[in-house]
Amino acid sequence: MNETLKFPFYAKLAFTLITLIAIIGILYCGQSILTPVLISLLIAILLSPIVQFLKRRLRFPNVLAVLCTIMLFVLVFVGVIFFLSWQISDMMSDWGKIKSNFNIHVSNLQDIVRDNFNLSKREQNEIIDNATSESGKEIVGTTLISVTDTLMSFILLPIYTFLILLYKTHFIKFLCKLFKSEYHPKLQEILGKIRVSIHSYISGLMLQMLTVSILTSIGYMIIGAEYAILLGVITGLLNLIPYIGILIAGVLSIVATLTGTPDVSIILGVVIVNIIVQFIDNNFLVPLIVSSKVEINALVSIVGIIVGGTLAGVAGMFLAIPMLAIMKVIFDNIDQLNPWGYLMGDDLPKTFKWGRIKFPLYDAETSSDTINIQSDTPQVRFTETTTNTDKGDT
Repeated sequence: MNETLKFPFYAKLAFTLITLIAIIGILYCGQSILTPVLISLLIAILLSPIVQFLKRRLRFPNVLAVLCTIMLFVLVFVGVIFFLSWQISDMMSDWGKIKSNFNIHVSNLQDIVRDNFNLSKREQNEIIDNATSESGKEIVGTTLISVTDTLMSFILLPIYTFLILLYKTHFIKFLCKLFKSEYHPKLQEILGKIRVSIHSYISGLMLQMLTVSILTSIGYMIIGAEYAILLGVITGLLNLIPYIGILIAGVLSIVATLTGTPDVSIILGVVIVNIIVQFIDNNFLVPLIVSSKVEINALVSIVGIIVGGTLAGVAGMFLAIPMLAIMKVIFDNIDQLNPWGYLMGDDLPKTFKWGRIKFPLYDAETSSDTINIQSDTPQVRFTETTTNTDKGDT
């Protein structure tokens, strides 16, 4: 007769922490292999509806449908790279003006440092030369390795994506063989929710990226910033990294704009454009397009992004939210792990009404679920003359 072993809470917690540490260790040690595979998995989920359309509507064989879908994806990717290269080549044609403006800003900055910290320009240049000479070789070596790894990943991405789409049914059968037949309906439900959640999130993210790129480019054109389209596209791409990407994009935009003109006042225009675009993004695009697909609270998202960046750099930051979304779907559908899914979720009300206007609401005291905690321990009430004991008074 089979008996189910029940472990105390501290044992379950220890097993969970050990498993978590083991997973993080595996991801860290195998990041160069696992990162392209995970990105390819997300791309495969995004492209899966196209494969199904070619198979069902146009009667393509599975191999031909997958091959045509991958070729379409590669063409779009190459088109984006060509557009960025074209914009960057236009920027490089103004290299003389960029260098002149850069030297003007550096000279102004050195004057500020000299006036406030009593360091002459000669002393400042010596400090910069010493710092660059010591780490110059390391920077060059690291850059070469990074470029090589990036090129290798770009080559492997379409190959991995093709194979994942081709062997999709094979992988699903493998998962079915891991569990008893009585758990297959639950497994099918989890896989369906993961597919819908990730596909909706990635497609929403692409729409958000396109909208942010267009709005930022228009804003930079209005204020007369140089290289407006290029900076807008870069802002949209970096916005794929939640919370952190937009800060990096803002700094890059300010630096690039300053190299295009000696006028420092344009920084104010760049900051205003970024604030307006982020207001539209955070209050309209994110709630309607992105956050409605993945309900993960901000704290878990930020910690996940930092951990992902530590494990796998920029690619890890991009993968953090989808991986957290997959974990949350699994946790929500397994009774023993349901509390962890709730911890990762976000059940705060999104808006509050003031007349006919809705505003974002972040009230930690208000929740969609009401939980009453009752205790059987008697509560003692002290008065001046008597001491009464009441049970169930909470």
